[in-house]
Amino acid sequence: MSPELWVALALGLTAGVGLWCVTARLPALGRPRLASRLAPSLMDVSAEARRMQRPPVVDPVPVLGLVAAPALDVFQRAFGGLLGSSGGAAVRLARAGRDWSVEGYRLRQLLWAVAAGLVGAGIGALAAANGSPAAIVAAPVVGTLAGPLLRDRLLVTEGTRRAARIESELPTVLEFLALSLSAGEGIRDGLRRVARVGSGTLVELIQRVVDESAVGVPLSVALTGLGDELRIPALTRALTHLVAALDRGSPLAEVLRVQAADAREHARRSLLESAGRKEIGMMVPLVFLILPATVVIAVFPGILVLQTRL
Repeated sequence: MSPELWVALALGLTAGVGLWCVTARLPALGRPRLASRLAPSLMDVSAEARRMQRPPVVDPVPVLGLVAAPALDVFQRAFGGLLGSSGGAAVRLARAGRDWSVEGYRLRQLLWAVAAGLVGAGIGALAAANGSPAAIVAAPVVGTLAGPLLRDRLLVTEGTRRAARIESELPTVLEFLALSLSAGEGIRDGLRRVARVGSGTLVELIQRVVDESAVGVPLSVALTGLGDELRIPALTRALTHLVAALDRGSPLAEVLRVQAADAREHARRSLLESAGRKEIGMMVPLVFLILPATVVIAVFPGILVLQTRL
């Protein structure tokens, strides 16, 4: 195939995906279906109704996955040991708040590998034109290996930030829930009140637990599943104690107050550890930038005066 045909193929594929996304965003014409009219009234008891009320997500990746299934199998066999197990990828996706499947995430990593390989090929071609023939082979290989690793690192960073937000919201949510229980409400009513009046990432997760409990899932099972899915130490510890109190009939308000105090103590320790790490990091600009500049400013005028007098 000629280079012009390759360019035309890439432009046609890009235009097709773009038109697909634009078409999917257009409002539906015609009379709404009965299920769409009933969905707002059934959101508390039906997961399908909640799904219908969400805005549509235009994602061409699943369809591309059907087309690129053989390449995805080869990619998983080649990079499976390097990228980790499917269970670890599922935990990272849940912690980052992504609703992708593991296969969809692997396909995205494959696309990143292809894009990084193409960028590396371009850089290698430029380097080879300047007299480095080995770069035309090394650069695409390095780009292909770095692409999926970079995508995984971005997912880990996103999950770390979201976990930090959840840990910062946990003491306030636990104290509010303890206040609701002290006022005479049950645990389910307290969780429903927190989900209704609160805001934030943790409140969204509590809303999901409330929805699962409303459709028949036992509350302890929903709370345990949330902790096992995210695997955030502070949240998992609080949910474990809450489930144990539910099973044994312990006073929930007192348990929640103790867990809120423990979460605040954990946040204080994390803040002190972060401050210690940042203090060590600040030594680098202080020693290599600020201190030399101060010495130069203090010594240079004296040296200039001595040279002038001499």
